[in-house]
Amino acid sequence: MASSWSSSPDYAGFWQRAAAFVIDALLVTVILTPLMVVVFGMRRLSLDPSEHSWDLLALVAIAAAVIAFWRFCGATPGKIALGVKIVDAASGEPPAASRLALRFLGYFVSALPLYLGFLWIAVDRRKQGWHDKIARTIVINSED
Repeated sequence: MASSWSSSPDYAGFWQRAAAFVIDALLVTVILTPLMVVVFGMRRLSLDPSEHSWDLLALVAIAAAVIAFWRFCGATPGKIALGVKIVDAASGEPPAASRLALRFLGYFVSALPLYLGFLWIAVDRRKQGWHDKIARTIVINSED
């Protein structure tokens, strides 16, 4: 696919993106765990699968928050903290919301085979994970 950019973008690398993910995961944990304890009580932290009937709702809430951050900020808080953003691979413009939803669903494709789709970022010349390739996005260092 030919790029309409005049110069090669400054791709965010594997370790930079991994650190952003860790920041985001910590934020979700710090926000979601107390909320779940308040709403469901301490039994919510149980390892018993029958106690996890609201997991789908939590996943939908996380997906909505992630996609909203991508759409309106160009990145999640972790990516913002590290100065990177998600853009359309061809134009460098912000991707459409439908492409961002596809990117989120692509996370499952990237994770399913032993997280190989995420590790792919380390060896890909454009630093794209499989979810990026599916949604036709790249993650670049932002000038902001």
